[in-house]
Amino acid sequence: MGFDEYQERAKKYDSFEKTEDLKAIGFIEKVLGITGEAGETADKIKKILRDKDGSISDEDRLAISKELGDVLWYLAGVARYLDIPFSEVAKGNLEKLESRWQRNKIHGEGDER
Repeated sequence: MGFDEYQERAKKYDSFEKTEDLKAIGFIEKVLGITGEAGETADKIKKILRDKDGSISDEDRLAISKELGDVLWYLAGVARYLDIPFSEVAKGNLEKLESRWQRNKIHGEGDER
């Protein structure tokens, strides 16, 4: 499945109507959802490091995969509310990373390293 197909199919599960108003609850909910789900992902990994000495089980992988899927859903939603095809987000990110790689600037701070 491609990014744009995912984005199109994922909108079915949005409880809010898409609007151009970025102050609307539907958009804000997506933005906050990214941080919440990313935090849940990080928390699961933290507990594996703390409680299991970094040894990850298949059950842990499945739980983390589900959280990453939630992050993906919210990312696709934010992009949709902004009228950005999700494939463009992915493509643009790889182009940015390739540029940094080519210039030996993959590490550091800021977007235009």
